[in-house]
Amino acid sequence: MEICIFEDLYFDRIEPLTFSRPTYDLVCGISSLKEKIIRQYPDAKISLHTRPYLESFLISKYSNLSINKIEDDDCLFINGRILAPGNLSELIPLKDKTNKVFVNKDDTLIAARVSGKKLSEVKSNIHDLLSLSNFDGVKIEKIDIPCANYVWDLINNNHKEMVSDFSFLTMSKQGQMHNGKVYEGAHLIEKENIYIAEGVQIKPGAVLDASPGSIYLDENSVIFPNAVIEGPVYVGKSSQVKSCARIYENVSIGNICKVGGEVEDSIISPFTNKQHSGFLGHAYLGSWVNIGADTNCSDLKNNYGSVKMYVNGEVIDSGSQFLGVIIGDQSKTAINTMFNTGSVVGFACNVYGAGFPPKYLPSFSWGGSDAVTTYDIARSLETAKRVMARRNKIMDEAEEKLFRKIFDLTQKERRKRGYPY
Repeated sequence: MEICIFEDLYFDRIEPLTFSRPTYDLVCGISSLKEKIIRQYPDAKISLHTRPYLESFLISKYSNLSINKIEDDDCLFINGRILAPGNLSELIPLKDKTNKVFVNKDDTLIAARVSGKKLSEVKSNIHDLLSLSNFDGVKIEKIDIPCANYVWDLINNNHKEMVSDFSFLTMSKQGQMHNGKVYEGAHLIEKENIYIAEGVQIKPGAVLDASPGSIYLDENSVIFPNAVIEGPVYVGKSSQVKSCARIYENVSIGNICKVGGEVEDSIISPFTNKQHSGFLGHAYLGSWVNIGADTNCSDLKNNYGSVKMYVNGEVIDSGSQFLGVIIGDQSKTAINTMFNTGSVVGFACNVYGAGFPPKYLPSFSWGGSDAVTTYDIARSLETAKRVMARRNKIMDEAEEKLFRKIFDLTQKERRKRGYPY
């Protein structure tokens, strides 16, 4: 039986992060939502479903997987927004061939197992976003599996998922937990809860405290002198935690990042730099983001109330007391930039200026508190290519096509705010 990890109608609740990636490529804890699903079915054939404009990009990224194509006669569709529990394969076993739809307490489509005529119908509409209506007439069963409905769900679940991911990833590494180089003068507290991969360097004066939670240092990462890390924390491959950084609990740092200053309860995607002083809390940064020196974000209102955030055209109460800034891929901030609680910065923005910028900046915004205009496609694309070249990456045709498509998709947002276009 084939497993198809799919996107549903509500991907846009997690914009701007989902402009450039399917929902299941978002990270919570150490692993992406997709990786959490796949590891529950280690021998299954996997395919991916996505929006049409992301198809070419995913084909170039995942050459070993079928994209928007179902080849088997039986298929288990699994929603890419789920936070897959460790017993997912027991809750939804592959050996059961009965056609069945699984929904959670919110009536969100979690999964659907179909074959025969119903599968043929779904295949014929595979380029559409899937919903319950695609599986009309199939028996429904309630199941207790949560979903990431909004970006703050990823931030708020980062602790739980990091603990679960650490346990899974180190399951087979007992007795081989410390493989890198720990310099004399570095301090490791509860060392048994720290995984140090090959090529890792922990320099003198660094303090890693795993008493609040585990710490996972992936291959070739470097912890600079006098940096402080309090778990649970993940540091991705070839990433750097700079001198005097204070990395507190529930921080996930992707591959090839540079991180400094003060960070807590945040997810930082690969190829993103926040290497200078400044506070980042309860935030999610996309890839290829650069945070200027002394950029700060507020993650707590002065009245300690619930933080509201702009989501898909409307203001939504997150129900969270702590919520910082969300920044889409390829965006940059100037030195001393200040973000209010619940701020959203779109894809490929350049934010600068004194004072707080607007709490919502559409994709391809140029400016800040004084005035905002459109960051035109030629200049923004040129900058993106230059940034990627610094990491020895060349923007291929599929990536450039996606970049231009996002500019077109977000024109309406900018027009609403009177930007020239």
